[in-house]
Amino acid sequence: MVPQHAHSAEDQGPSASEKSQAGRYMAHLSWANTEDRSARTAPARAARDRRFLELAGGDPVRAASLRKAFFVEMALRSAKARRRNREAREAGAA
Repeated sequence: MVPQHAHSAEDQGPSASEKSQAGRYMAHLSWANTEDRSARTAPARAARDRRFLELAGGDPVRAASLRKAFFVEMALRSAKARRRNREAREAGAA
């Protein structure tokens, strides 16, 4: 159920923030009603594995290395983003 918002007649509808919050609300409800999370995400995991296998030219050993490299890169990007956010917070507090 999407939360209803009170809008005036001249209002153009929900703001971007309201749309984002409504989307998060619906996503949480959807996951709350999912009994088997693993089964729900299985098609995405299979597609990801096929992608790495295709990138590796069908070689499962290379595909595993590409997959590991991808997740290491994601961890690195995450660490950099956390550092930038921390530095921005510290600069704002100074």
